[in-house]
Amino acid sequence: MTSLHDPAFRTFASDNYSGVHPEVLAALAAANGGHQVAYGEDVYTERLQETIRQHFGEQAETFPVFNGTGANVVALTSMLPRWGAVISTGTAHIHTDEAGAPERVSGLKLLPVGTPDGKLTPELIATEAWGWGDEHRAQPLAVSITQTTELGTLYTPAEVRAIADFAHERGMALHLDGARIWNAAAALGVPFREFTTDAGVDVLSFGGTKNGLLGAEAIVVLNPERVSGLIYLRKLSMQLASKMRFMSAQLLALFDDDLGLRSATHANTMAARLRAEVESIDGIGFSQATEANAIFALLPPGAADRIRQTFRFYDWNAAKGEVRWMCSFDTTEDDVDRFAAAVREALA
Repeated sequence: MTSLHDPAFRTFASDNYSGVHPEVLAALAAANGGHQVAYGEDVYTERLQETIRQHFGEQAETFPVFNGTGANVVALTSMLPRWGAVISTGTAHIHTDEAGAPERVSGLKLLPVGTPDGKLTPELIATEAWGWGDEHRAQPLAVSITQTTELGTLYTPAEVRAIADFAHERGMALHLDGARIWNAAAALGVPFREFTTDAGVDVLSFGGTKNGLLGAEAIVVLNPERVSGLIYLRKLSMQLASKMRFMSAQLLALFDDDLGLRSATHANTMAARLRAEVESIDGIGFSQATEANAIFALLPPGAADRIRQTFRFYDWNAAKGEVRWMCSFDTTEDDVDRFAAAVREALA
């Protein structure tokens, strides 16, 4: 088939825009050919289970799914009764970008909390953590945090531990949306389990698509006592892959020769380079710290549209001129330099 696009064209709109990492494509090819048992009874999914346990602890259970929304919805459904509620930030993906799926599919209630930086704290959680035993209120039974957050910020292991302790002391479970968990691990410079298992996370959504995979994510259960019926809910929610070996092979590829960390580190480095290139330009500001692969910039009126004549990216809050620039595993230094030049020209 003839390519329908320019393979050299890259933007700063989303790490979802990037293609599949060549090493992941090679892993898919290696997993192809012959027959393997369907629905997860294959050697690749078995190896994935072993690999996840090595990184998250012997108690970890892994359930590959098709996408991040599916991972979040199925995970939260398994963690809550029908009368349960989840406390999250107001910017959480489960609240703003999943079309109401957690509430419509699971029947749970989201209790969003406003934050300045996309991060929850025990004090913020406390504003919604009340009303247990009140039949008129959805019961707060879980907290969901995102790592890295939707605003590109990071939770330290100590911050996750403080949230977990606060939640567990009140009978609530802790879910972590790890759509960009590789970027978090690369930025923090610590093993996964240091800010998940060892910090008290009960269940996490393990991302891969934003780090070079072709639509493969996973639910990782770190505390089996906090879930119920997940094996059935995955099928019920249309997230059970028949040819699961190809999803598992992709996730395995991220662990092979540290591909996932290498890719995430590169994306983070390119974001830091871009921030350094543009922060001295007159008229530009920043609304968030650049801690991983996202930059949140503030531009004067009309500047974003002028830059978008060359590079695509999204407004985050058009009313105040806030935009989001994302770097990916395949962003190059030349991409960054050309984009910085376009920003400089637009603000001249």
